[in-house]
Amino acid sequence: MKNLIRKLKVLFNTHSIDGYIIPKNDEFFSEHANKDRLKKITNFTGSAGYAIILKNKNYLFVDSRYTIQAKIESEKEFEIYDYEKIFDFKEIKNLTIGLDPALFTSEQIKKIFPRKNIKVIKENLIDKIIKYKKSKINKFYPLDKQITGQSHLEKINIIIEFLKKNKLDHIFVSAPENVAWLLNIRGKDSPTSPIPNSHLLISRNRKRILIAPKEKLKILIKKKIININEILEPKEFYKINERLSGSRILLDIKSCSLKFEELFSKKFKVFKKNDPTYYLKSIKNKVEIDNTIKTHIQDGVALTKFLFWIKKINKKKITEVDAQNKLETFRKKNKNYIFPSFNTIAGTGPNAAIVHYRAKKNNTRVIKPKDLFLCDSGGQYNYGTTDVTRTICFSRQSSKVKNIFTDVLKGHIAVATTNLNKDNIGKKIDINARKFLRNKGLDYGHGTGHGVGYFLNVHEGPQGISKYNSIKIKPGMIISNEPGYYEENKFGIRIENLVYAKKTGKNFYFENLTLAPIEKDLINFSKLTQKEKNYLFKYHMEVYSKISPYLDKQEKKWLASQI
Repeated sequence: MKNLIRKLKVLFNTHSIDGYIIPKNDEFFSEHANKDRLKKITNFTGSAGYAIILKNKNYLFVDSRYTIQAKIESEKEFEIYDYEKIFDFKEIKNLTIGLDPALFTSEQIKKIFPRKNIKVIKENLIDKIIKYKKSKINKFYPLDKQITGQSHLEKINIIIEFLKKNKLDHIFVSAPENVAWLLNIRGKDSPTSPIPNSHLLISRNRKRILIAPKEKLKILIKKKIININEILEPKEFYKINERLSGSRILLDIKSCSLKFEELFSKKFKVFKKNDPTYYLKSIKNKVEIDNTIKTHIQDGVALTKFLFWIKKINKKKITEVDAQNKLETFRKKNKNYIFPSFNTIAGTGPNAAIVHYRAKKNNTRVIKPKDLFLCDSGGQYNYGTTDVTRTICFSRQSSKVKNIFTDVLKGHIAVATTNLNKDNIGKKIDINARKFLRNKGLDYGHGTGHGVGYFLNVHEGPQGISKYNSIKIKPGMIISNEPGYYEENKFGIRIENLVYAKKTGKNFYFENLTLAPIEKDLINFSKLTQKEKNYLFKYHMEVYSKISPYLDKQEKKWLASQI
């Protein structure tokens, strides 16, 4: 890390800059960067952040989830600051900061610094000092209508109607997750999501140009799966304007880079808005919901077996890494399991207070009987995406810990039992999730819930449950329900299920997808209302009825005891 920072600073004079900014994202703005330049330069493994390297100082900006983690991983080479302070950061007020325009949207830049501070550098300076291994060519593959519930032509027609309605000539679909959904294709360009790194141009006159390496498209071309007019190699992207007529183009405000925006603006009047595909794909159809339900039964079996093992069968001293590896072993026993949907968070004792903690072989804690153990994990299956957190104990806990866990549980139940006819936006639901903790002056620094994709990204918008989310929840949306509480250097608590919004007649409510027992040994039942007790009983009955057929005799007996 130190050596790379030194090498980077050597390049400053060549480019007449005082500093350089490195974002977490790569040029595809996906959840997990294909090239994680931020990690290379800072050792920080969190999912969001910026580093600013100056001639004499280094700064790392992260949100509240990662403050503790960033301090540990950056090894005192960086001063850690909150995201919120980056725009008004006095240390760079009169400096010229270099950046790669392929890695930033114009909106990102507006939030980071005044434009006068920016110098666009056409080559990436991190790539000049790092040698990357040649990446394997992973081919894209199709999903048929039986899996997706809707053909790619039906989806594209919706986009074309959107263009006509809004008097637009083109839309540039820059987010690979949206290309994946629109074309019913998947790929292997992320370690935790079946993303096909690519872009798509759709025109009102039905012209479709896919921007991706032809080498990755061999399966799709051979089987004549996708209806595309032209395939453009990424290195030939600069020629795209030559292929297009008209005057008005929509660019996604979240994922269209400054580099692409400047290219399109040479010919078109640019409209920067959210790509409508985000919203379209957030509402799952019946086929997608049915497959997701099946996936959660499979995942619930693996997690329940793991919980039984770690609480009742395991008698050895095991580490956080041992635990996460064991859970992965249980998941791998299912033929439909592909890989984790994110890096497992397995933290015990004080590590559980680090919201997005990552245990590593050379830095892992032994799970002690007196400590709480928090495990947040998920899987990508054929076909569905899971995400679940359980906090468990191995010995009698203090009344303080049990009371806090119970307040987190009460918030979790409040979300799960929301009347969506009354409260159908995330920020209203978020208030109910936090109210039991807030009554005691406690809170948590993350959102209560995020949208989840269908065999795609585990974090997906635009829906969410947070203090700021105003998107109306619609039938078919999948969302997480994960209130928590964290006491630095002591313990962490989180309870997470995935739910989906379901409408039956006049009733509009959340239906649980996740099926795994919630830790009863941490509940102070005297603090629960009868309604909450009934909810918990019915939930555990559902878990037992759907999971028990796949368990052995011992596992089944233990699961019955959790009802």
